[in-house]
Amino acid sequence: MRYHALACDYDETLAAEGRVDDGTVAALERLARSGRRLIMVTGRELEDLRRVFSRLDLFDRVVAENGAVLYRPADQTGAPLAEAPPARLVELLRERGVEPLGVGSVIVSTREPHGDTVLHAIRELGLEMQLIFNKGAVMVLPSGVNKASGLAVALAELGLSAHSTVGVGDAENDHAFLVACECAAAVANALPAVKERCDLVTAGERGAGVAELAGRIVETDLSEVDVDRHHLLLGAVEGGELRFSPYGLRLLVAGPSHSGKSTVTAALLERIAEAGYQFCLIDPEGDYIEGIEGAVVLGDGRRAPTEDEILQVLQEPGESVVVNLLGMSIDDRPGFFEAFLPRLAALRARHGHPHWLVVDEAHHLMPDGFGLESVGLLREAGALLLVTVHPAAVSGPVLQALNAIAAVGESPGDALGTFAAATGQILPPEDLPDLPTGHLLLWQPPAAPLRVELTPPRRERQRHRRKYAIGDLGEAKSFYFRGPHGALNLRAENLAVFCRLADGVDDDTWNHHLRRGDYSRWIAEQVKDEELAAEVARVEREPGDSAAEARRRVRELVEDRYTAAATGPG
Repeated sequence: MRYHALACDYDETLAAEGRVDDGTVAALERLARSGRRLIMVTGRELEDLRRVFSRLDLFDRVVAENGAVLYRPADQTGAPLAEAPPARLVELLRERGVEPLGVGSVIVSTREPHGDTVLHAIRELGLEMQLIFNKGAVMVLPSGVNKASGLAVALAELGLSAHSTVGVGDAENDHAFLVACECAAAVANALPAVKERCDLVTAGERGAGVAELAGRIVETDLSEVDVDRHHLLLGAVEGGELRFSPYGLRLLVAGPSHSGKSTVTAALLERIAEAGYQFCLIDPEGDYIEGIEGAVVLGDGRRAPTEDEILQVLQEPGESVVVNLLGMSIDDRPGFFEAFLPRLAALRARHGHPHWLVVDEAHHLMPDGFGLESVGLLREAGALLLVTVHPAAVSGPVLQALNAIAAVGESPGDALGTFAAATGQILPPEDLPDLPTGHLLLWQPPAAPLRVELTPPRRERQRHRRKYAIGDLGEAKSFYFRGPHGALNLRAENLAVFCRLADGVDDDTWNHHLRRGDYSRWIAEQVKDEELAAEVARVEREPGDSAAEARRRVRELVEDRYTAAATGPG
């Protein structure tokens, strides 16, 4: 289920001339029975609303006074979300003949043509307040208070995300909260400017339109509505950009070591996070120990996090989580993941988040024998991203649950062929060339595979900067120059030391590791820089005329990428 809440304006949206008909109430009752939450977002004062509408009990929260007051119908408690209006402002408006003049807990309201009078009074008193207009009504509120800010408070109390919410309204003051919702709807009688900015317009007016919308949410979860304003950028294709929906994608990123999987994953995670979607990243090898901006890292090399710790963070829809399992034995990790999955699915069923489940080393956590019930839970994820170097080692039923694959690196046809065999799709018979770093083949059957030039993350490889340049990776992740006979044990704890030691070792030692591909392997697996690893691998395959020449080329590649981080401010 994508949408877990409906946020609804009152006047001329839910109500016609202040009254809500029985058919609209019945539609809201049906929506509530489906497990979804109802939130009213209105410009009216609370007492006024109570006088005209007796069914506030249908709503989990009421945001009144255009975002300035929150009310909880279940226990009939509420609170203002901003300071009361200055008494001097109210007095001045009365002195200047502003009528009608309503004064609520926070809001001061009147009607045109008094807008200029109100504005002059605010300026005269030097107040930080704003005017909001709504079909002739003039509302005065503290700066920054509107329906969107009030809705955010209501959703936070309910543990819900705006990305799991449908909003419906009709007028100017609804713009802010409608844009904040994942799907914005306008009733048929809405102002043209509101309709233009919404994702759908109902056929019916006022309450009939809301009833229509509620029915569609229950029956189809609005799966027929493509909310393309939320689509996320993947990269460039022939003829333009390729974007993808943040909901419903179940994607496998596959390719050999240091082929660009991490770069693709980093780009996707950056865009998911920047758009405000919550993700839960399962990180078996501690590859994301430096974290992702906006995410909480739980666990380290000494201790894995508990299920309760992870779920406690994920209760807050604005917090994403990296679950570092490095402190757990390799054999225990698949069992932990499969045991945790039902609790994660239960959280999503209740609250609509996390929006994305991301699993690194998917071949290890979901091998053959992965439970069919667990596969069913994967299908219920809002969106799914699996990353693997061995797609053939991922459980067949898991592959069948996916609807797209992004292949990177050499022989991308192998990964696409594995996916085709598992899912019963027919791969078009065409030669698929090796892909340079930064390119991928995206296949979403039944469409043909598309070659995409990835738009790299803006903070590309930021976690690699000072730590990998001049920090200490630890003994287990350091590079060791041992030589062909194992006579040496020279430890490079970072890239700067690696370059110094490389210049000093004898040619036999240098060439021994070069021929074995040890340098690119270390950079890919421990430094986690697949692009640099790919460049160094080219030197390993084509070393040039001498060991000195290969040393120079490798050193320049490292220094070009890391010197600024090593010498910059800490």
